[in-house]
Amino acid sequence: MVNKVFKALSDPTRRKIIEYLKERDMTAGEIANYFDISKPSISHHLSILKNAELVLWEKDGQNVIYSLNTTVVQEVMKWFFDLREGN
Repeated sequence: MVNKVFKALSDPTRRKIIEYLKERDMTAGEIANYFDISKPSISHHLSILKNAELVLWEKDGQNVIYSLNTTVVQEVMKWFFDLREGN
């Protein structure tokens, strides 16, 4: 899992998406409004984030609402702290 997370976070666009989702849940269209790239590109980035389990999604009628998966973020942070402490 950690390798998928690092791969997902290696891209600055995906890191920015994570920052936006930290503030509030959003649709892909709302996320796309923050970027000067195509909506299919945003969908690709979201797919990678979903594959790494960094974001969750929920259907709401015609829309898909994306949110930050704080559980995985906490697991990665724990991994970093354990590494730092030599555990």
